Amino acid sequence: MLNVSQLTKIIGGEALYSGATFQINPGEKVGLVGPNGAGKTTLFRMIIGEDRYDEGQISMPDQMRLAYFSQNVGEMKGKTALQEVIEGDKKVAFLQKRLKELELEVSNPDIDEDQMMKFLDEMGEIQTDFEKVGGYDLESRAEEILTGLGIMPSDHHKLTQDFSGGWKMRIALAKVLVMNPDVIIMDEPTNYLDLETIIWLENWLKIFKGAIFMTTHDRDFMNNVCNKIIEISNGKVTSFSGNYDFYLKERAIRNDQIKAEHARQQEMLSKEEEFIARFKARASHAAQVQSRVKKLDKIERVELPPEQQTITFEFTQPPRGGDEVVTMKNLAKNWTNSKNEPVHVFENLTATVRRLEKVAVVGVNGAGKSTLLKTIMGMTEPTAGEVSLGPSIKAGYFGQFTLDVLDAEKTVFDQIRESLHDASDGFVKNLLAAFLFRGDDTKKKIRHLSGGEKARLILAVLFSQRNNLLVLDEPTNHLDIKSREILLDALQRYEGTVLIVSHDRHFLHAIATRVLEVDKGGIQIYPGNYQYYLDKKSAEHAGA
Repeated sequence: MLNVSQLTKIIGGEALYSGATFQINPGEKVGLVGPNGAGKTTLFRMIIGEDRYDEGQISMPDQMRLAYFSQNVGEMKGKTALQEVIEGDKKVAFLQKRLKELELEVSNPDIDEDQMMKFLDEMGEIQTDFEKVGGYDLESRAEEILTGLGIMPSDHHKLTQDFSGGWKMRIALAKVLVMNPDVIIMDEPTNYLDLETIIWLENWLKIFKGAIFMTTHDRDFMNNVCNKIIEISNGKVTSFSGNYDFYLKERAIRNDQIKAEHARQQEMLSKEEEFIARFKARASHAAQVQSRVKKLDKIERVELPPEQQTITFEFTQPPRGGDEVVTMKNLAKNWTNSKNEPVHVFENLTATVRRLEKVAVVGVNGAGKSTLLKTIMGMTEPTAGEVSLGPSIKAGYFGQFTLDVLDAEKTVFDQIRESLHDASDGFVKNLLAAFLFRGDDTKKKIRHLSGGEKARLILAVLFSQRNNLLVLDEPTNHLDIKSREILLDALQRYEGTVLIVSHDRHFLHAIATRVLEVDKGGIQIYPGNYQYYLDKKSAEHAGA
């Protein structure tokens, strides 16, 4: 269906990738992986015609319907959310307009019979196409998708300019899903979505009959949706059958095979070169030497796969605090809405977070997870009750606005040096290297960093400040899979207490020892890991 053959893209005089060849067949769910800067978004843009390639070919059937979701949603204003989604399908809009024109034509009493038949034939063809692309149930599908993406029916007729950037992303995603295309290309569709919405989208994509080509930082999402992985790495594009976990295992096997082949080839080359060096001065062996020189010139050298970057930094052990790290008694928080009505965020919360616990704070978007963390940190006052940190507890906080505290004109190294003024240069360099800031990256100014790089920088500081409590609100946002694995490794080795909000299920499964659910104004505690929480919720729904 979608064929990419011998594709080469050159940027700044260097090949981003060359000879890239793969295909996406009808109904395939394909994940695109690779480090930041490998060219994933560039590949998407070339497929949809927004960027040009230097060599090769991208081909697809003329009638194939292709939809593209990117992080750049463009300007939205002047329409309701529902209108924006419905009118986003240009083909449906064109067919709808043409049908109305033809209806007017055939209702003309002066039309001759031949012209009438011509218009009726065209109407029949257009009605068939209109039905095929889902034109007749477009509005009901748009409403269903908007609701599934967390935009409730009460907001369907709200103007798009009144939505925040994150909610506009959902509207843009709904525009893509409602098209019912043959292929959906999606660049990070799970960004800005809460866990409940991610699960809804995951289920929608699993039963979608068309093909999907997507990139995402959510490992579980890719595992549950994709049945094929395409990797961009070091200028090469490689296909793997299976989901993301299978890809990791298969890549490791392939890498081991390449290393073994490389070792065998090096042994053979060493013997050949030794023979050439020994006998090149002897006339009696001239023919044999020349033959072996030509043989070596023709051999294609086996290249070793690049080593994956891993943490080698040993984090400073935080000082031991009290056994009761956070104590909450009858804690409540209310807001006042625009109508001056009280909104109960949570109430009657009594709980204790104990030393070394890793507590996942979960709940639907807007339930009050971030508010709870800010209340614990003293960043907002509770409406009732009290919250206190135990003796000798030093807390570090990461939140969605933490990135704003960075100085745009400082370099990465100087920013860390300022935060850790007592540390040696060697300590700072090793810390930065552990969070993937190596070489010239440490000299970059903050204003040139991506959101993910800024997040890694702040997390590096938090782990080195000897905090024995980390309160982390969506630390995985903006982080790619590799960066998430680095953070996960750091948290697993961290000898302190953690309160964390994250929509990354793989992350929560790996670290949570206890779950605190914020829901409908109240809070429920689940005294087990994340799987225990999911099993309990499943049992509750089954018994409802």
